[in-house]
Amino acid sequence: MHIPPSLKHKKFFYLWLGQLISVTGTQMQLWALFWHINHLNENPMALGGIGVARILPVIIFSLIGGALADSMDRRKVMFVTQSIAALLAVTLGLLTQFGQITIWYIYLITALQAVVVAFDGPSRQALIPNLLPKKDLPNAFSMTFTAFEAGAVLGPALSGIIISSFGQEAVYYFNAISFVAVLVALFMIGDVPQSIAEKSAGISWKAIKDGIHFIFSKPIIFSTMMVDFVATFFASASTLMPIIAKEVLNVGVVEYGYLSAASAVGAVLVAVILSQVKEIRRQGMVFAAAVVVFGIATIVFGMTKSIVVAWLAIAVTGGADGVSTIVRNTIRQLQTPDHVRGRMTSVNQIFFMGGPQLGEIEAGAVAQFFGAPFAVVTGGIGCIVGTILILWKWPQLRTYNGDEPMLAGATAD
Repeated sequence: MHIPPSLKHKKFFYLWLGQLISVTGTQMQLWALFWHINHLNENPMALGGIGVARILPVIIFSLIGGALADSMDRRKVMFVTQSIAALLAVTLGLLTQFGQITIWYIYLITALQAVVVAFDGPSRQALIPNLLPKKDLPNAFSMTFTAFEAGAVLGPALSGIIISSFGQEAVYYFNAISFVAVLVALFMIGDVPQSIAEKSAGISWKAIKDGIHFIFSKPIIFSTMMVDFVATFFASASTLMPIIAKEVLNVGVVEYGYLSAASAVGAVLVAVILSQVKEIRRQGMVFAAAVVVFGIATIVFGMTKSIVVAWLAIAVTGGADGVSTIVRNTIRQLQTPDHVRGRMTSVNQIFFMGGPQLGEIEAGAVAQFFGAPFAVVTGGIGCIVGTILILWKWPQLRTYNGDEPMLAGATAD
């Protein structure tokens, strides 16, 4: 075991630590929201509605957020977005504490938080390559994923305990406080040099169009986004977790929290292992194989009635997702020039968030008519079939090794 090289860079370490704390609060709120909505309305479509609230703002505002990240100081953008996110979490807590909360308020605040994410995500992802040398970038993405998943282990588990001990609103207040960690990290980082997109038209339709054109001109980048979208659209079981927990596995809120944390446990284990790996070879096939394993484990989760088997299956999905996330992020960042990274990330954000959020709607609709287990099993099958079709359509992904120079294709601006 050795200290991951990315954490030896002070600026990246500050951001990494701040994100670890913040993600814990965010994950607590996410899983608490699923439980809260199911308490207010047991109709599966009500859970699907949260997907609409989370994805529409991302589709509408992400491209603008990407152009903003390429034309303004990414650190300053994050100062604003993190502050607004904290205020929204406080608002959610106050409405819950004083008995004014309704499912429509939850949808509204969730949508506003999604607007914040649409602007925060491109700046945050594009900032990372500016904090450390290129040679340590793969390890940085491994450690970033570790931070997110470690927070995702603690968040769901703590959410069940806190809800049962202190009430629903306590989770939302903790999330608000957790954003302060990122704000402190951004202050300690100081100024960060970046390649401003001087040739672009700034925050304009031309800049957005140039970013989209760049993505479509890079088959290796676009194909990874397509696999990401298809896999998460079909095999997103998180929305139906409350139904599976209560009606299939016959467990309560605390066990629901543990089950919700299983994915992150698997992801953290894999991320820690990969942080010790100096180099990942045959990255294209490793990425594709991980997505297929993700689909298989989802099928197992949908078929079992054992809490132990269900937990293990979800843990495997988390581990597989960990491998695919680290590899695909490395591919995209290394194949994208700095001046267009924000716009590339914004397009990816639509795929990355659009898949699971639209998948929540799809899962809710299928569960409404055929039951939650059927929705989960067919989703896993769809994930596997979709991945195979994409590998057939874009063979570049199968042969990508990881040591290639920046591949040919159009450049933005």
